[in-house]
Amino acid sequence: MPRPPAVTTHRVLTVPNLISFVRLLGVPLFLYLFLVPRADVAALVVLAIGGTTDWVDGFVARRLRQVSRLGEVLDPFADRLYILAVLVAFTVREVVPWQFAAALLAREVLLGGCLLVLRRYGYGPPPVHYVGKTATFLLLAAFPVLLLAATVPAAATAAYAIGWGLAWWGLVLYWIAGALYVVQAAGLVRAARADGGGR
Repeated sequence: MPRPPAVTTHRVLTVPNLISFVRLLGVPLFLYLFLVPRADVAALVVLAIGGTTDWVDGFVARRLRQVSRLGEVLDPFADRLYILAVLVAFTVREVVPWQFAAALLAREVLLGGCLLVLRRYGYGPPPVHYVGKTATFLLLAAFPVLLLAATVPAAATAAYAIGWGLAWWGLVLYWIAGALYVVQAAGLVRAARADGGGR
């Protein structure tokens, strides 16, 4: 017998939300380990756990039927925070070139502008697109591999090739998802204007 669909609630204290909060705590821990004592192996473990558990909170939310409004915002926020924090740290330590970081950050600036426009018309953030989720997965998978390439010479050749393959595909899909969000936002704005300038 199939499970009934999960109902979105306004609950805060749920298991998936707790997982998302723990993931968020991993961001400052990674930054500290990577930039202060330069404990690269420990930072790699934290980053790998944070990246590979990206799907866990969503899976648990659906499995336990604990989908919440907070979780719908918290999960993509944790993903973006991980990506931004890793980009800053990797650029400082020269694991990735600044041009790659700038390309990802430019997409975030574009989406930030779209969100401001949507709020002006009474809309919240658009739902996460599967292309964006795929891009996030690729980037969060690429970063630990790139760090492995930078810290373990014996694995550098293979890890460098795999890491950059994932990273470039992630970057391309990240921008494709950004373009889809812009198109979606433009449609909502046009609909709002047609209805009299707002909701």
